[in-house]
Amino acid sequence: STQSTWGNQGRIRFRKMVNYPKTRKTYCGHGNCKKHTLHKVVQYKVGKASTVAQGKRRYDAKQRGFGGQTKPVFHKKAKTTKKIVLKMQCTKCKKVDQYVLKRCKHFELADRKKGPKGTDW
Repeated sequence: STQSTWGNQGRIRFRKMVNYPKTRKTYCGHGNCKKHTLHKVVQYKVGKASTVAQGKRRYDAKQRGFGGQTKPVFHKKAKTTKKIVLKMQCTKCKKVDQYVLKRCKHFELADRKKGPKGTDW
């Protein structure tokens, strides 16, 4: 069930629960494909932060020694949900595209199932 809820700041809408298929037929614009093909769907995960990135090296150098915390630490977190990012991999050419969904409280990648009246999803 994808019930929409109105936030208290204007017209912010998010869904409570989203079910999404693990495979989906969608357009692939890469290479020789350029047509609708079957795609494998995986939820995007943020990778481990690199310790050799310039910003991290600069931050660590500034933090070294006495003087406490040198940069502001963010505390005013306002959002309760995150936008869902999906990675879609074409089964023919193996290219990956990212696809952003709306905000939701709970997200699930599920196998295709028969809905009411025999409809698929």
